[in-house]
Formats: sequence, structure tokens, C-alpha cells
Amino acid sequence: MGYRHTREELLEGAVEAALEDGLHRLTFGRLATRLGVTDRAIVYYFPSKDALVEQVLTVVGERLAGVLGEAVSAGARDHRDLVRSAWPVLSRPQADPLFALYFEAIGLAASGAEPYRSLAGPLVSAWVDWFAAVVVGPPAVRRREAEAALAVIDGLLLLRQLSGSAAANRAAKVLLA
Repeated sequence: MGYRHTREELLEGAVEAALEDGLHRLTFGRLATRLGVTDRAIVYYFPSKDALVEQVLTVVGERLAGVLGEAVSAGARDHRDLVRSAWPVLSRPQADPLFALYFEAIGLAASGAEPYRSLAGPLVSAWVDWFAAVVVGPPAVRRREAEAALAVIDGLLLLRQLSGSAAANRAAKVLLA
């Protein structure tokens, strides 16, 4: 007897559950109840919560890359140029749930919680690599500018999450002047 839900459907359900309730509330039991399946159906595709969380964060990362892809194209001169093109798209309300989840994962990593701690380094490195690919210049300069862009963007997005869009937009205006 086969499962009536595919891995992709279960993963999409897990992503939506995490976006609505947070990663800290994502459990096999809650997800099974939400999707109307047994815990065993989920464990069949995701043998541990760590594996499920890793896949959820991968999907969220892909969605964030898609959002950024709308705004950022190759040829940014420096981190300010990169942030100037990215901020109008990143500061849309539709992106807020993705960034809330991203910051939850980063916060859990900073507290030493696994699997977040193990996943955070590669996640941040992947973002730096992604940004570096759109900055012009020698590799060392591109990496430095990408790191600066990520620091500015994360700071602005964290301010947006905690203090609201008006505060983040004011800060962006000052930083990017």
C-alpha cells in the first residue's frame, strides 16, 4: 500500500506550517495532524526532524533566492549598489514570513541549537557566494562586497522584523544615501 501524499506535498506542507507557526513548533505530530496523515508517512520521507528542518530551510532559501533574483542582476559595482537594487523587493510585505523564518533559524543557530548551528554556516556562505556572483571585480573584492551587502541587508531586514517597515526604510535611506 503506497502513501497518498508525495514527498513534495509533505515538504510543502512543512514549509507552510513553519511559515505560519515557526520552526520551533514544527514537529512530526503537528505536521501529520495538519496534513491529515500519519507520523509514519512523514518519517518515511524525512527520517528525522533535522532532515525535515534542513529541507524546509532549503526550500525557504530557494524562495528567497527567487525573490532576490527579481531585483539583483549581475553588474553591481559594490555592496551599496547591490543593496539599492535588492531593498525594494526584499522590503515587500510578502517577503516578511520568509525572513522571519530565516531569522528564527539564525537565532536558533546562534544559541547553539542543532541542526540550525550546523546549517547556518553553509547557509550564510551560500548567500555570500550568491551575492558575490553579481558584483563586478576581482574575487577578493567581490567576496568582501558580498559580505558587506549581506550584513546591511540582514541588519535592515532584522530592523524591519522587530521595529517595522518605516524604521527599516528610514535606515535604508540613510545607509544608501
